[in-house]
Amino acid sequence: MRIKDVSNNLLTSDKIFYTFLRSGFSSQSSGILDMLTGFALFALLDLPVWFSTAIGAIAGGVLNCILNYRFTFRASNCPWKAVIVKYVMVWCGSMLLNSGGTEALYFVLSRWHWLDTIGFKPDGYYAASRLTVSILVSWFWNFVMQRYFVYRPTRFDPTAIKIMNCLRPSLRHKH
Repeated sequence: MRIKDVSNNLLTSDKIFYTFLRSGFSSQSSGILDMLTGFALFALLDLPVWFSTAIGAIAGGVLNCILNYRFTFRASNCPWKAVIVKYVMVWCGSMLLNSGGTEALYFVLSRWHWLDTIGFKPDGYYAASRLTVSILVSWFWNFVMQRYFVYRPTRFDPTAIKIMNCLRPSLRHKH
């Protein structure tokens, strides 16, 4: 396969491999924005850690949603109001899975005392738990839910649009 074919497939193919690669680009880009925004708000504006982190996460989430809508999944056939509601639902699920999964795996690892004998410390348990869970959630929750639910027309879309219209009545007649 020629490089031109690979780059063309990367940009245009809907095959799962190429979509997954585009999703990785979107995820990395939004993660960088998340971190840079949070750091800038904390370091330059002296905002509290929790607030800087939350604003960074929101900025990264918005960028991720837009990149996925336009670039990764090219979901122009899916109403943007429905995408926003479905994205927030999946994002909340991701947050719960990451938080709960990290806590559960940390609990398990901290009980394996043999890890202490090879030099693991509580920080290491946390890092291993966080990294493992975030990768699993990213692959098996975020990617799957975005590919097959968020950025595809579904029977839930009319309900999602009603939810958006209730939250933002001024958007009721706009597409």
